[in-house]
Amino acid sequence: MHTPSLKEQVSPEEWALRCDLAACYRLVALYGWSDLVFTHISAKLPDSVTGGEHQFLINPYGLMFDEITASSLVKVDMACNKLHDSPFPVNPAGFVIHSAVHEARPEVQCVLHTHTRAGVAVSAQKAGILPISQQSTFVLASLAYHDYEGVAFRPDEKPRLQADLGQANFLVLRNHGLLTVGKSIADAFLSMYTFENTCRIQIDAQSGGGELVRVDPRILAGMADVMRVATAGQGANIAWPALLRRLERTDPGYRT
Repeated sequence: MHTPSLKEQVSPEEWALRCDLAACYRLVALYGWSDLVFTHISAKLPDSVTGGEHQFLINPYGLMFDEITASSLVKVDMACNKLHDSPFPVNPAGFVIHSAVHEARPEVQCVLHTHTRAGVAVSAQKAGILPISQQSTFVLASLAYHDYEGVAFRPDEKPRLQADLGQANFLVLRNHGLLTVGKSIADAFLSMYTFENTCRIQIDAQSGGGELVRVDPRILAGMADVMRVATAGQGANIAWPALLRRLERTDPGYRT
């Protein structure tokens, strides 16, 4: 689906953010985490672009994630009202979770939410994330849970979701799915990569039927320092450029 380019109509900072967010949508599709046209990834525009107003980029409702481009992303306010002309609709109900997180965590640039098979399966388990893999140790270091209240479109759920999330970077939405937050799009994506693999490993390990070996609780302490070592002090930026190069080789249309 062709969308006229916005590259010359927005600031360089906004265009760069649009390209990163479109890449994130394409990568979510590439890794098999999308749910047709449902779920969202939101990115907060920097204050230097908005003059301090809360503005976000979000997917045009009805497009598959592998169709989304930098120009098709829709700019919205905290109520998910469109702030520029766009032929595409947006889904205000789907933005309730995202607006709640952005409101409570102003330092967060990106909120990434999925309904993957493994993520929903683990979200339905009473024990939640088990400490049975190296991947799980990173998640458990900053994990929260939010109980299911039905399809999340009621604004009155927001305070409870905000309280449950607190300062965590990983959130299990019970009976619903997974959510990550990041100070950059790259951070939110790498966190979701770890979160999703944690859930897949857990389901696979449980399906074997044998007794599971749990990671010693003492190992869970100091995981922030471990992550800095594992990423050579670069955080998600150690992997994000390589992910973008992968898209450039196979799916460069996200930049249009």
